[in-house]
Amino acid sequence: MFSKVYSAGLQGIDGFLVQVEADVGNGLPGFHMVGYLASEVREAEERVRTSLKNSGFLLSPKKIIVNLSPADIRKDGTAFDLPVAVAVLASYGVINAETLRDQAFVGELGLNGQVKPVRGVLSMVSALREAGRKRCFLPKENVTEGMAVGGIDIVGIEHLTQMTDFLTSEREPGRQWQPCNIPAKEELSPYSVDFSEINGQQLVRRATEIAVAGRHNILYLGPPGSGKSMVAQRIPTIMPSLSQEEQLEISKIYSVCGMLPPGKALLDRRPFRSPHHTISPQAMAGGGRYPKPGEISLASRGVLFLDEFPEFRREALEILRQPLEERKVTISRVNGSCTFPANVLVAAAMNPCPCGFYPDRSRCSCNEEQVRRYLGRISRPLLERMDICVETSPVSYRDLRGGEKGNEPSSLIRERVERAGEIQRRRFAGSGIFFNSEMGNRQVEAYCLLGEKEDELLHKAFQEKRLSARGCHKILKVARTIADLEGEDQIGMNHLCEAISYRDLEEKYWGKGV
Repeated sequence: MFSKVYSAGLQGIDGFLVQVEADVGNGLPGFHMVGYLASEVREAEERVRTSLKNSGFLLSPKKIIVNLSPADIRKDGTAFDLPVAVAVLASYGVINAETLRDQAFVGELGLNGQVKPVRGVLSMVSALREAGRKRCFLPKENVTEGMAVGGIDIVGIEHLTQMTDFLTSEREPGRQWQPCNIPAKEELSPYSVDFSEINGQQLVRRATEIAVAGRHNILYLGPPGSGKSMVAQRIPTIMPSLSQEEQLEISKIYSVCGMLPPGKALLDRRPFRSPHHTISPQAMAGGGRYPKPGEISLASRGVLFLDEFPEFRREALEILRQPLEERKVTISRVNGSCTFPANVLVAAAMNPCPCGFYPDRSRCSCNEEQVRRYLGRISRPLLERMDICVETSPVSYRDLRGGEKGNEPSSLIRERVERAGEIQRRRFAGSGIFFNSEMGNRQVEAYCLLGEKEDELLHKAFQEKRLSARGCHKILKVARTIADLEGEDQIGMNHLCEAISYRDLEEKYWGKGV
């Protein structure tokens, strides 16, 4: 007897519909699975056979063929155990195949029939909903995640026999299955850090606010212990709250990687990823034989903090150049290609020399060649992609002991950032652009108009600093953000001067021009 049930697989961070077909007939008894399967999917033969036996289903020896379609797309993971078991039971007549038409199944089986959680449920349930499935059976631990999608009934199960009870109850009068209740929306927990804890460093605070308001990449440069990492760690506290679309995008990435917190439907905080400088290029951008998201994708819609910037392997940094421009990363392999989001704000921190105190010759023991070699670890093309470069100064004892009272908390800074963000959303409505840093040449020409004096100043900076076209546009985009923070429609001289000043460190430390 032939039967067909529906499930879903993963390709990158997106799900796709999979038809699990089973045929049970006469012939040499055996259990065979086909359909371009990874080793863990093929192992479902033994898991399903043993799980059915230990769940009390005594099935006569038959020739069982299971096909996972489409057969030209590779299937991996253990989420196909449950649909394979259901298809086999339907082929034996234990379950009415007619009741399976609008339903889908996702889950791993233990040898005792227990249904275990799997990764990527958010993406798979989204694909099943788009394919028109009305109901999805999930492991109980994945129910909250599945409910976050909406538009499809979710049934949580713990054991294979519990699922068959659900499916057979519809044929019995007075017994009806009950979908899971939508979980109540959780309140956001407060951040454990705040900008009010940072004393001094007013220039750094200002530059960070501008970077967040326009999603500009920022480089902190200064001596050890001056607060570079401390400021960077507080960037998420001044970023706007996540929209529903952003929550789904971020949560899909973490779900596919199996990194969603237990019982969590959607991530409600912007990611802050701070990989160690020993990270490989593949771990940074994503990859593997069958591509998985890397750190730049795990930080999408949030912050990728690169501490000790020059200590990273050059290959791991250079691999970021294209994703920072395109805000996505495409990993191509023989078996296919996957595109992952990479819409990040990159914050990097570095010392100016190996000992960290250049150009203070009273403390710096590095010679000029050591300094040049150390700074040269950051290539000019990568440095050019940092919109804002700001220098941190040593913290005074008075600042350290809280001599400067009344520092602004993150909540006040976030309010200004959100107002500037609303201006940008209205400006770019319908264009697919949300922040000034994402503007292309056409938008720069339309929204970064300069007066005669401002144009003359930019022309002078362009020649003296030997700016490239990208560097010139970076200045205009930052100036546009500064004007937005002040509620100005036109970029003024003060906005442009401040934006130009954020590229002075390139000339001071790396020489003229980027």
